[in-house]
Amino acid sequence: MADLSINFAGIKAPNPFWLASAPPANSAEQVMRAFDAGWGGVCWKTLGKPITNVTSRFAAYDFSGQRMAGFNNIELITDRPLEVNFREIRQVKQRFPRHAVVVSLMVEGRQDWEDIIKRSEDAGADGLELNFGCPHGMCERGMGSAVGQEPKVLSEIISWVMDAAHVPVIVKLTPNISDISVPALAAQAGGANAVSLINTIKSLMSVDIDSFSPRPSVAGKSTNGGYCGPAVKPIALHMVAALARHPQFKLPISGIGGISNWRDAIEFILMGASSVQVCTAVMHHGYRIIEDMLEGLSNYMDEKGFINIAAMTGLAVPNFVEWGELDLNYQLTAKINEQTCIGCGKCYVSCMDGAHQCIHLRDDNIVPSIDESECVGCNLCMLVCPVPDCITMQASRTGEPENWNQRIVRRAGLQEAVRE
Repeated sequence: MADLSINFAGIKAPNPFWLASAPPANSAEQVMRAFDAGWGGVCWKTLGKPITNVTSRFAAYDFSGQRMAGFNNIELITDRPLEVNFREIRQVKQRFPRHAVVVSLMVEGRQDWEDIIKRSEDAGADGLELNFGCPHGMCERGMGSAVGQEPKVLSEIISWVMDAAHVPVIVKLTPNISDISVPALAAQAGGANAVSLINTIKSLMSVDIDSFSPRPSVAGKSTNGGYCGPAVKPIALHMVAALARHPQFKLPISGIGGISNWRDAIEFILMGASSVQVCTAVMHHGYRIIEDMLEGLSNYMDEKGFINIAAMTGLAVPNFVEWGELDLNYQLTAKINEQTCIGCGKCYVSCMDGAHQCIHLRDDNIVPSIDESECVGCNLCMLVCPVPDCITMQASRTGEPENWNQRIVRRAGLQEAVRE
């Protein structure tokens, strides 16, 4: 069997699945139940000066029958006394010495950072995660994403932390920025040992069209919150991959954002993450989802011949390229299986109104026909078809592999030859 254990920036864990810093990682009782279920580590719910949270705090976006496809929260950091949190962290480490306990932190001044780091380490923390990503409540106070969006400030605070810390330091990055490499490189310059991403995306979930109150509603009013859940996975995966392929970025990455099952986790690992963190899926389904995650990851690794997580980390990164590097001579053409087509016409409507008008209806047959000379291989028909594998995309080639950059050079050469 494959070895699922990891050493993430010096933090050891029996597997790469960690609870993200959030309500599922709020207390010793919760974390110990999670570890009993099989989770490899935890990022403890963010500690700082305890606050008073509001009610309600959560809202969700349901899509196509899937509950909580998108999830929004306006909950802030811990509302429990620091003494209680540190006592419980110590209890967890005593009972689970082999599991990773990373403490998430968010404070203001240098002395505050030094004090809370010492208390975290004294409680037995295996690592620290600096929360520079929270997009609501705390950022208005100059913390969270307010720091994550200011590279110089970010780097300076990290340097304070690195002077005081004796355990590995992970910097949690905000996605509420145009280029994720900017804060990531600032974290690296400040001396951080690793990064985690993404934190939640600033959002306004929905509006009650009868009461005119945004959700989640607090006495008829609301505020922007943090968006997470399966809907943010594509954004998170892109940002993880952008760092993994960046030539100057060298730190380990902990992937976060919409990870709901073992396949999601594998995608993040293949795109450069060497640990993954989960929150919304646990809030929806409970800690027991780890059983399927572990089994699925283990079976996949055995099937592919990966002996450990490191052997598969980042394998997909070389295939993530700029648009100009894609092969312009690679061609896909849609094919409809006449035996399984139900004649619903979805592919026809989508192609005619939303794509490239290459699918046509035939009077003598319920199965639409494809004008292959007009098909651009966009995949839309396959994506809207309700019958699995009824529409497939067949590959062909119109010439030798050539990308956009090469074509520009070739055409420039031809033009020069004509002029001569």
